[in-house]
Amino acid sequence: MTSPWLLAIGSVAIVSLISLIGIFTLLLRRQILSKAVFVLVALSVGALFGDVFIHVLPEVYESGLSPQAMALWVIGGMLIFFVLEKFFRWSHHHPAGPEAEALDHLESTQEPLGYLNLAADGVHNLIDGIAIGIAYLVSPPVGVATTLAVILHEIPQEIGDFGVLLHAGFSVKKALLLNLLSALLAVVGVVTALVIGNQLEGATPYILALAAGGFIYIAGSDLVPELHKSVGAKTAMIQLGAIVVGVSLMLLLTLLE
Repeated sequence: MTSPWLLAIGSVAIVSLISLIGIFTLLLRRQILSKAVFVLVALSVGALFGDVFIHVLPEVYESGLSPQAMALWVIGGMLIFFVLEKFFRWSHHHPAGPEAEALDHLESTQEPLGYLNLAADGVHNLIDGIAIGIAYLVSPPVGVATTLAVILHEIPQEIGDFGVLLHAGFSVKKALLLNLLSALLAVVGVVTALVIGNQLEGATPYILALAAGGFIYIAGSDLVPELHKSVGAKTAMIQLGAIVVGVSLMLLLTLLE
């Protein structure tokens, strides 16, 4: 195994372990954790929108993809995740009489949101792995720089994702496990990049645009409405602050690059 392989796989392993950052919430009391969930969801909204409009779409545009083509691929991503959400909701809703149907609906209303978020995050992690692999093929310094950029991005992203899974009704242990499995798709991405090499560069902008559409769909149609379920001026200010923090972290990453 060559040096780029060792460095790239080591880097992506570190990035994947960041998905376990939610384990620190185990130190919190259940009451505090339940109150923090909506803050984490708001942070995720800011991180998702910030990532899309500050990082992903500018990168797609700089790749040479026309604005019209970029818009169509983003819309395509939104439609794909709309269909995915429908699939998850149908597959988790099994009516068996009025009472069973009502109970099943209550249990499954939020769970599809968690799986949808995992699907979008999995695509994002796959792309992160591809980016790290291609960067190490260029040179080790470029690979290290790319890894650091991904790490800075992943920390707020994974905290927010963990909050979404908790809000969707998953236990802490299940949320940690699923988040880790989603993060391991970065390993698939880096191995694919190292094997196929530069042939992936032409497809990356299209994959990024699809992922951007998915993140916009999740943040706008699923997460923001959830935030509106909590009323009160204080709650609104806290949520707004968390959204601003999420966006600011994405902006700060741009300044550090």
